[in-house]
Amino acid sequence: MRKNILLGLLLVVVMAGTAQASEGWSAFKSRFMTPEGRIVDTGNNNVSHTEGQGYGMLMAVAWNDRASFTTLWNWTQQNLKNNANGLFYWRYIPNATPHVSDKNDASDGNVLIAWALLKAGEKWHVDAWLQASDAIQRAIVEHDVTRYAGYTVMLPGAQGFNKNSYVVLNPSYFLFSAWRDFARRSHLQVWDKLINDGMTLLENMRFGDSGLPVDWVALNAGGTLAPAAGWPPRFSYDAVRIPLNLYAYDASSLRLVPFQRFWMQFPRLQTPAWIDVLNNNKAPYNMNGGLLAVRDLTLGDTRQINGILSDNQDYYSASLQLLTLMALRGM
Repeated sequence: MRKNILLGLLLVVVMAGTAQASEGWSAFKSRFMTPEGRIVDTGNNNVSHTEGQGYGMLMAVAWNDRASFTTLWNWTQQNLKNNANGLFYWRYIPNATPHVSDKNDASDGNVLIAWALLKAGEKWHVDAWLQASDAIQRAIVEHDVTRYAGYTVMLPGAQGFNKNSYVVLNPSYFLFSAWRDFARRSHLQVWDKLINDGMTLLENMRFGDSGLPVDWVALNAGGTLAPAAGWPPRFSYDAVRIPLNLYAYDASSLRLVPFQRFWMQFPRLQTPAWIDVLNNNKAPYNMNGGLLAVRDLTLGDTRQINGILSDNQDYYSASLQLLTLMALRGM
């Protein structure tokens, strides 16, 4: 009898967690997805970008929402596809003419879209989506991946990040789980090289007293690394995704330790949102929402992680919160 009661309670807890997660995706859609399939970045003048489209497509697969996935993918193809190189324009500005003025891509957005198509094609047995993913993967390798200073790296975009004497990297774009799936699908060694070299680079991106990476990093021709000129030398809103990506790839990775050490210094609700790794100045405000969810995941405080979005969360915070839940559940 006692065993049956415990099993019943466990089932109730699991069902409640599943319901919360579904409610989170429903809230995300109602708040940030237009009927046409555009994900709106409410914290950034309501623009859309490939990052948001990719996140939305991945969430739709995770929550078994084929209709939303189809709508998201159709809008992305119609409005952001660069037919000249097979990649995607990184940003769409709804109140501008033309809506796409910057013809560059963002490699993380390309990867997220290709990854979502791969997952969707396998889940729902749609060969056209698998073929579309394969084509985007090939375009990423051709235009966004390069060999530099002895490393195979994915540049943040096809244009503007190779400065000859150094290249600019965004380590939050190191999407190890996606690269692993691409390697499984294509059997191309380039994806394994990206994983291995990306892990090595992260090991060496330990700047200042905090020992943390920054949002934008310069890889010099000699192989040394430094915070990239032109951006604040902060572990901030981009780089916070690094431990999320590491956890999703390997929840027991020792590369999570620098982030754990830093965040453990602070009470949970008094954790600064960013730190300047060179002068140790910290944000005058604390983590909340999705940022806090990434902290909780990294520190193993999984009781705090749920799919309930607060009323004041913007697109990015809500995205991080649901992505954290997906990483925790292996979705």
